[in-house]
Amino acid sequence: MSQELGLWGLVEALAQRDPNHVIAVDEEGRSLTSQEFRDAAERAAAGLHAMGVTADTPVSWMLPTWLESATLVVALARLGAVQNPILPILGVREMRFITNQTNAELFIVPSAWRDRQFADEARDIAKDQTGMAVLVCDRHLPEGDPATLPPAPPSFDPAVAPVRWVFYTSGTTADPKGARHTDDSVKASAVGMIEALEITATDRSAMVFPFTHIGGIGWLFTMAITGVTGLFVESFVPATTIPFLQREHVTLAGAGTPFHMAYLAAQRLQPDTPLFPDARAYPGGGAPKPPQLHYEVKQELGGAGVVSGWGLTEAPILTMNTVHSTDVQLAEYEGPATPGVQLRVVKLDDTEGGVGEEGELRAKGAQVCKGYLDSALDADAFDEDGWFRTGDLGVIDADGYVRITGRLKDVIIRHGENISAKEVEDLLFAHPQIADAAVIGLPDPRTGERACAVVVVAEGAVAPTLAELFDYLSEKGLTRRKVPEQLEVVDVLPRNASGKVLKHELRAQYGQ
Repeated sequence: MSQELGLWGLVEALAQRDPNHVIAVDEEGRSLTSQEFRDAAERAAAGLHAMGVTADTPVSWMLPTWLESATLVVALARLGAVQNPILPILGVREMRFITNQTNAELFIVPSAWRDRQFADEARDIAKDQTGMAVLVCDRHLPEGDPATLPPAPPSFDPAVAPVRWVFYTSGTTADPKGARHTDDSVKASAVGMIEALEITATDRSAMVFPFTHIGGIGWLFTMAITGVTGLFVESFVPATTIPFLQREHVTLAGAGTPFHMAYLAAQRLQPDTPLFPDARAYPGGGAPKPPQLHYEVKQELGGAGVVSGWGLTEAPILTMNTVHSTDVQLAEYEGPATPGVQLRVVKLDDTEGGVGEEGELRAKGAQVCKGYLDSALDADAFDEDGWFRTGDLGVIDADGYVRITGRLKDVIIRHGENISAKEVEDLLFAHPQIADAAVIGLPDPRTGERACAVVVVAEGAVAPTLAELFDYLSEKGLTRRKVPEQLEVVDVLPRNASGKVLKHELRAQYGQ
């Protein structure tokens, strides 16, 4: 029987292998070595165990990207609890829904953060949920004597790995869905990223997105496997975050389109001085990237450019470019399948798609979740042959590289013809007067749906008119039927923690 180390086993192994290696640093200059990290997690595990947390106890937690958050995760892994990280951007309604559905026995929150009283909100929720205690954590975890701890969770067989995680989809739809994951499924995504980016202990990675996202936990596994140093950023603010990453000699400056655009803006203020001279790649994912972004990042920031991957909360990092991929692949594709992943394309007429044919991407692999906490959702999530239906449209080329062309639900149907929102967005992003763009479908009594472009104007530029957009897109070769019929200008596009545009909010605002 093949046995694999879970998160706790990986942290222990790293501490034994290289105890004095600095594994994490934060903006305040605090740091943890591998041994300090392991020991702090074990003391916290003992403190949590004294509060009643044992193997399989469901624990929800909602903390910023702190060193203590990473310590908490490993402490809960030491106990074998079932963890439910919740994104801090979610509101009370979602918090109540999630903690109720997971039957959380403990809810860990900060007292207050970013003008929100999380402790008050959590206690109010706990009044209506039997058996849920609230633990307020402000950069301090409960501690106890490690000698009081039960034996650590054993190594596991991947074929029967226990569910240890519940991650909720990040809110591009109204109701979140809880995906059930194992240590093995999260680790599989980390291994795919490690190989693609060739990550080693000499790397220093920007942890600039919410740690509660499945990508944050994936990076924690990556730290434990490779020893890469995580640079923890509580809240991404370019004016403070970028100097921190500079001081710490970041080599992997992630983690997605909004961050890369912020790095570019900072670089353009000092064109003759490299922003991140030690950066060798700009990892991406979580949200679609405009092809032009890679070329701009590579030319202006250096390194390999944007090295992105594709996945979902339910199946993270199914594909990923490598640091050796060509510029065309890095700009237009999301890489080949990571080790062990199988992909297929199913066309909209439900027939199998061949090389270069567009259709829904479906997947099998170790990182695919074990279904949803609400098992009634599983029938729609998996097809009759067990393939996970990603809901993403794409093509796979002859070399196995995947290009995402849109979402099944992000296809605008005008006069019965399909329009890919992403195709139009990529062209709009390259417009010199536009800094950011989203294209949405809105109800139309004449055509069924009409395409609406929502744009952010580039700094110092004037907003283009709808007629100017028509001429520009036509010159780029876009057919007339795909050109947006409506134009809206906003200061900023609403995005979730992964960087995905919250199109349901835009539809609600402009679909009246």
